[in-house]
Formats: sequence, structure tokens, C-alpha cells
Amino acid sequence: MKFALALMLILISALINTSNGSDLEIIRSIGASWREQAGIIVELKTDCTNFEDEHYQKLGQLTSLKSLSISGKNLSDHQLEMLSGLTELESILINGSELTDEGYRHFKAFQKLKTLSLFHPSRNCEDFTGSGLAYLKDLPRLERLTFAGATAGDEAFAAVGKIAQLKEFRQWHNWETPNAIKHLVGLKQLESLQMGQRLPRWGTSSAPSFDDETLEVIAQIKSLKRLTFQEARLSAAGLLQLQSLPELEQVKLSLIDISKSDVETIKAEMPNVKVDWTPLTETEDEATLKKKLKI
Repeated sequence: MKFALALMLILISALINTSNGSDLEIIRSIGASWREQAGIIVELKTDCTNFEDEHYQKLGQLTSLKSLSISGKNLSDHQLEMLSGLTELESILINGSELTDEGYRHFKAFQKLKTLSLFHPSRNCEDFTGSGLAYLKDLPRLERLTFAGATAGDEAFAAVGKIAQLKEFRQWHNWETPNAIKHLVGLKQLESLQMGQRLPRWGTSSAPSFDDETLEVIAQIKSLKRLTFQEARLSAAGLLQLQSLPELEQVKLSLIDISKSDVETIKAEMPNVKVDWTPLTETEDEATLKKKLKI
């Protein structure tokens, strides 16, 4: 009996080592970095700028992965589908892609996904308006979403508003209008929101997407506990609208044009809320708010 048990353990160990060795060969062939846990590869980071289909096919064989981070601009719809075997994934970060709205349906394969970060997604892609984000509503465990640097706007916000299970949403440098925020009011489980400013479309001028009027809408999302605001011109009067949020615990202000006296007023009027404020410098105001964001 003891001999049989020992033999079984040896066979299992050999199988794991063989599998792990095969995985390492794949990782080296695609030039990735990785992290192991208990001898199993669980996290991978790679630059896919020069990837061809064969590289994504190899990547799709690393079925033990729980976290995947890829950068580059050539991830297409059918290449994302090649990764559908990575069903253990809990976290995905993609910096740059060529996914269309329909391509987002392939995320349904990742039913254990909890965190999805999308940076510079499908920029200037005619077949991406952001509406495809609505496919993410079919991921029951998805709680955290980042959407930043996209040439997409209100349609993306409307799609995010359908992801009812979201607890955290972070967004900045997209093409949304001031009305986009209204699509998030129906997110009844949202606890954390990070709001940044829209990027102006090339050669055009547009109203800021984030200002005191935005705060009036945010104050309607009663489940919010943590707020991070950046790149806007705000006032005490605007921020005090957040007093109607019963669960609010923290407000962070970064690259915000607001006076010290206004911040002191907010702290005095909202004593149970932790207010973290980093004063805006003249250089930051000129370079970021005026020149880059044109507000």
C-alpha cells in the first residue's frame, strides 16, 4: 500500500514537472516574464507587438494562468478567441488592441475573470464604438473594470452601465461627453469610481466631460464608498453634493483645480469622509489642464 502511494506521488510529480517544463518552453519562445506558485505558472506578462497567430496559439496553451498582462497593438478578434482556453484567468490587462465591438464577445470564455484593465483599446478602429463592452455583463465574477485612452465615448459608458455586477470602475482620457456619466447611475453595486477628464478630439474643441455638474450625477450612485477625481476644475459647492452618499468613506483629488479654502470647507462639512488632496501646481495647470485637456 505504501509502495503504491509512493509510486503515485512520483508519477504525479513527474507529470507536473513535465507540464511545467513544456509551459516554460512556450514562455521562452514568446519572450515573456512569469511568476510561479507551488510550481505552477500563474502569472504572465509579455509584449505582443510582433506576435503572429502562432504566438497566441502557444499563449493559449498556458491553461494554469490566473493573471495575464499583454501590451502591443495587434490583438485582434480571432487572436483573442485563441486564448479562450485560459479559463482560470482572474485578471487580464491589455494595453493596445485592434478588437472590434463584436470581438468583445470572446471575453465570455473567461468566466472566472474578476479584474479587466483596458488601456488604449482599439484606437481609431472604425468597428469599435465601445458598445461591445456590454458583452462583459455575462462575466458573473467581474467586479473591477478600467477603461482608459480610448477613441470611444458615450456608447462605451452606456455599455458599462449594463455590467450590473461591477464594484469598481476607473476611466480617463476617453472621448465621452458630459452626458456619459448618466449611464452609470444604474450600477447599484458600484463602490469605487475613478473619474478623469476626456481627451479633446483632434482639431476640435469640446466641453469638459467632468466638472461640478458631473458631481450632481455621481451623487445619485448611492452605493459609492471611494471616489478618485483627477484632471478637472471643481469647487466646494460641487463636491458638497456628495454629502448625499450615505456610504462615502474617501475622496481623492489629484490634478484638480480647487482652492485650499474650498478643500478646508469640504473637510469641515464632511467630517466622516477622508479627503486626500494634492495641490495643483501652476506647471501642472498649464501643461495638463490647459494645453493637453483644453479646459
